[in-house]
Amino acid sequence: MKELKKQLRKQIAQEKKIQCSNALVVNSHALLEQLEKHPHFIAARTILLYYSLSDEVQTHSFVEKWYTSKKILLPVVVGDELELRHYTGKSCLKPGAFHIEEPVGEHFTHFSEIELAVIPGVSFDKEGNRLGRGKGYYDKLLPKLSSYNIGICYGFQVRELIPSEPFDIKMDEVWTENGRIH
Repeated sequence: MKELKKQLRKQIAQEKKIQCSNALVVNSHALLEQLEKHPHFIAARTILLYYSLSDEVQTHSFVEKWYTSKKILLPVVVGDELELRHYTGKSCLKPGAFHIEEPVGEHFTHFSEIELAVIPGVSFDKEGNRLGRGKGYYDKLLPKLSSYNIGICYGFQVRELIPSEPFDIKMDEVWTENGRIH
């Protein structure tokens, strides 16, 4: 299974390389514009998001748009775990692991307060299975949450079947720029 996941990551990385960067920005905007109309997003006061890498659904402007009206939490890589921190504006960011901008400040541990988690992935399938980058960060974080979890990716990243293991936590929904996948 490990080899199958590795091959799938490599295949999607190749597909990402041929995507037009302008199209990815447009697709990110289209996806997030739909997401902000989702009933769980509208109702949520505390939301776990992520500050995107260049090859992920672009969340920077989305985080910026919503942090003043909702409590936005972002992950911070600490060793082999993710810690969550409250985003309070661009001035609170500093370069962290993997060149990801990460918020500084107090470690957030009130996991039960998180109502919605928006989770990135290398790939998802229609059953809500997620393929991450292979480091297991979200595999360790997700069991701590009781939130409604929405996986997001570009349409070309969706696969018919993602290999999963018993400990893998499925997303409640998966969204692309084309809407919710079923």
